[in-house]
This record gives sequence, C-alpha cells and structure tokens, in this order.
Amino acid sequence: MIDLARFAARPLFTLALLLAAAAAPAQEEEMVDGIAAQVGSRVVLVSEVMQSVSPQEIALREMGAPEQRIAALRADGLERMIEARLIDEMVKRTELYASEEEVDAAIEGIAAENGITTEQLYASVGFHGISKQAYRKQIKSDFEQRNVINAVVGSQVSVEEAEVRALFEERFADQPQSGDAVHVRQLLITYEGQESRSPEEVCATVQTARDRIRGGENFTTVAAELSDVAAMEGGDLGWIHMESVAAWMGDALGPMQSGELSEVLRLPFGCSILELVERRAVEPIRFEQAERRLQQELWEQKMASAYRDWIETLRAQTYIERRGYFANAVRLGLPGESAGATSPARQP
Repeated sequence: MIDLARFAARPLFTLALLLAAAAAPAQEEEMVDGIAAQVGSRVVLVSEVMQSVSPQEIALREMGAPEQRIAALRADGLERMIEARLIDEMVKRTELYASEEEVDAAIEGIAAENGITTEQLYASVGFHGISKQAYRKQIKSDFEQRNVINAVVGSQVSVEEAEVRALFEERFADQPQSGDAVHVRQLLITYEGQESRSPEEVCATVQTARDRIRGGENFTTVAAELSDVAAMEGGDLGWIHMESVAAWMGDALGPMQSGELSEVLRLPFGCSILELVERRAVEPIRFEQAERRLQQELWEQKMASAYRDWIETLRAQTYIERRGYFANAVRLGLPGESAGATSPARQP
C-alpha cells in the first residue's frame, strides 16, 4: 500500500502564496464587504474571496482579461472557500485536529524549503501584515483538512497489484529490449521558412552556425536563435532510441561520439547539424522499477475521483446559498449546479 501522507489533496500554504495574497493591492473594482455565501451554519465573506483571488485577478487585468473572466475567477474562488468550509465541518465531526507539535513541524518545513529560519519566516509574514497567530491558524487549518481527507477519503481507496501490472503493460509492453538510446540536439533551417531561400543559402547559414558553436558558443543558444525545430528547447530533442530515428539521422549519429558535432547535413527539406550529447545502451524498465511510481499514479487518480464524489456528497447534504454579486455564479458554469444560486439541504 502507498503511504497516505504522500498524497496531498490540499498542499500546505507556502510562504510565497501567503505573501502574494497579503501583499496584493486593492482590486480595481471595489466591492462592499458582506456575506458571499452561507454554508450550513457558517458564512464566507466577500473580503475573504477577494483576498484569495487577488494575485490572479491582478495578473488577468494586466493581460486585459474581460470582466466575464474576472467574474469566473471570483466565482471559482468562492467555490474553493465553500469547499474548505465543508471540510472544516468534517474536521469538527471527526475531531482530527492538528497538534501544536504538528503545526510546528509544518512551519519548520516551510521555513526550510525557503532557506530561512522559523523566526525569519514569522518576521517575513509579519512584514506583510499577517500575524504569527493568524499564520499558525491557517497552517493548522490546512493541516487538519489534509488529515480528514486522507482519513475519510483515503481509507476507501486501494490499488491492486493487477491494476498496476495492467498499467505497466500499457506503458511498457512495446519498449525496446536492446540497442542504443541517444540524447540529441538539432539545429534545422528549412528551405521554406519565413523567407524562401536556396539550399545553398540555407546550408551556408547552418555552416556559419556550426562554426560559431565550434568557436565556443553554446549549441542551445545558437539553435534557439536560428532553428526551425525545437527552438524553444534550444534544439534539444531529448532521449531517442536509435531504432526510432529517421534514416538520415541514424546514418549521421551512428559513428558519432558523445559531445561530437556533425557536419552540415543537406536534406530534401532543409539543412541541419546534430550534436550527440550522450549515448547509452538501452536497459528495458522492469516492473519492479516502475511499480511504486505507477501505483502512486493510480492511487492519486482514484483519490482525486473519490475526493470529488465526497465533496459533491457534502454539498448535497448542506444548505448552500450564494448571495449578492456571487448569486449569479451558476451562470458561469460552476460544477454541480444547474439552476439558481441556492442548494437547499438539511443543516449539518
């Protein structure tokens, strides 16, 4: 079985996320604070929603996003907070509270991840208007929500070995059992690029590029500047099995050694040079090597599905009413809602 602790359905608040929310300036459109939604006996405030989406909203406005997109972002933010209220209620029912020691450990982990001490972490969040008490409260809440998700949902999820073996066969049944794999970079300029040029002109440009690389310039830099293929990756094609490369590429790579640069290759569609970064013998992946990773993948898929079902059940059992600006959230295509802004159900 997989350790439930490895599945984080809701990641702990990172320092960057908290500071982004705290430091974000006021929204372009001022909204009067009030109740955004009633969730059972609890409420979600407009100010809570606006603060939670503030960094993303600022970014969208800077990109010129339409108001409908902004409204959808806010509505999505409200739904996440409704979800959090539902889970908080389950924390109370199950009494899966986080201890002070667990909160301390979580905060120490966040500080270590950011390369600072816990004292520096508290000072940093304090500088951005978040008190030590408020910060610890948020971390505690997030930790408790993860606990209840793992306990209530995770306890119902299992992965059988037969499922893992089936996924292994799907992924690796056709993998090469022998031969060589090569890590290749390519610079290719086609004859039909932005300007139609003769093969001689194109190959001369590629030759100049080769000379620059041999003169000490980085292949990825030159490829990013000139190549018509994989320019964003600096011409990096990654690892390829020799059996799967085109014949012309295989002929060129065959005699090359790691770190070697090919001559200019004149092809029917353009001119190219190759760099053989590394060559290695293919070792087929065994089931034992992939088992844990595939098991984890299946676990997370099942966990995500079970979590969605669980949340929808909680929604159906709880009175939820969106108010004011957020009463029209349904029109934005929110999941699980078909009409109206109220989800009547028995009080928790």
